[in-house]
Amino acid sequence: MNESFVDMVMKNLSKDPCIQFSEMQRSSVRRAVQTSLGDFDLMPKKDEKATSSRNNEIISSFLAAKSVEGCSVKTLHYYKVTIEEAMGEMKIPIPTISTDDLRRYLEKYQRTHNTGKVTMDNIRRILSSFFTWLEEDDYIIKSPIRKIHKVKIIQTVKETFTDEEIEKIRESCTNIRDLAIIDTFITTGMRVGELVLLNRDDLNFQERECKVLGKGNKEREVYFDAKAKMHIEEYLASRKDDNPALFVSLKAPHIRLNISGIETRIREIGSKAIGKRVHPHKFRRTLATRAIDKGMPIEQVQTLLGHTKIDTTLHYAMINQENVKTSHRKFIE
Repeated sequence: MNESFVDMVMKNLSKDPCIQFSEMQRSSVRRAVQTSLGDFDLMPKKDEKATSSRNNEIISSFLAAKSVEGCSVKTLHYYKVTIEEAMGEMKIPIPTISTDDLRRYLEKYQRTHNTGKVTMDNIRRILSSFFTWLEEDDYIIKSPIRKIHKVKIIQTVKETFTDEEIEKIRESCTNIRDLAIIDTFITTGMRVGELVLLNRDDLNFQERECKVLGKGNKEREVYFDAKAKMHIEEYLASRKDDNPALFVSLKAPHIRLNISGIETRIREIGSKAIGKRVHPHKFRRTLATRAIDKGMPIEQVQTLLGHTKIDTTLHYAMINQENVKTSHRKFIE
C-alpha cells in the first residue's frame, strides 16, 4: 500500500507545471518519500457506502437462511434489528470483524443503554447465531464471538397465581368472552401468540382438546377442562358474526383479537381483581408449576408447553421452594 501511495505522489508532482525534475531529482524525491513512510502503514480510505451495501447483502442472506429454517416473522425481525444495529455501529466489513470489535460494541451498548444482563445475553446469542452461520457458509474462517461467553444471569424466583388470585381474576370478568379467555389460559397453558391464531374449528369439545401452532411452526395438542369448555361454548353461542376466529372484538365488525389487545385486556382485569400487573404468560407458568407439583413427569410438561429444550421446562420445577422443603422432610424423617 505504501508503494502505491509513493507512485501516486510522484504522479501528482509530475502534473504540476511549476515542478521540473531531472531523473536524478525524481529518484531522490522518491527515496525521500519512501524513507519518510518507513514507520507508517497506510491503508486506503474506507468506502463506507460500499461496506454498508455488502454488509446488508450478507445480513439478507442470513435472514433468508433463518426463514427457510422456520423462524417466525417476529424472530426474524428481532434478528434483523439487532444485527443491523451492531453492524451500523461498527461500520466495517463483516468478514473483518474481530473479537475485540464485538467486545467494544457490547460494552458500549450496555453502558449507553443501561441494559440488563438478560438483554445483553440475548444480543450475544443473536450475534453468535449470525457469526456461526457466517463460518458455516465460508464467509469467515472462524467465528470471532466464540471467545465471548454467555452472560451470567442470576435466576430469580418468578411468582405464580394462587388459587385465590385466580378466582378473583375470574370473578372480575365482565363478559363471557373474557371469562372464556381466562379459562383457556388457565387450563391449557398456551402462549398468547398461540391463542390469537385459534379458530372455532380447531377445538374438539368432545375430547376437550385443540391443536395450537407454536414456535417454529410446530403443532401440538393442548387440553382444557370442563369449566373452560362450558364458558367457551357459551361465548360462541352468544356470537352473531361469522368470523372463523375463536376470539374476536366485542364490537362490530368483530375482528380477530391480536396479541396486544389480549394483553391489554388481561392487564386491566388483573389490576382490578388483585391490584397487580397480570400478563398472559403468568397463567402458563402457573399451570406448569402446578403440574410439576402434582407429580406430572417433566417430559410430559415439556410436551404440553411446547418447549424444544427440557432446560426451559426445568425452570418451572425450581420455583416452589415449599415443595422442596416438604419433600426433604419426608426423606429424612
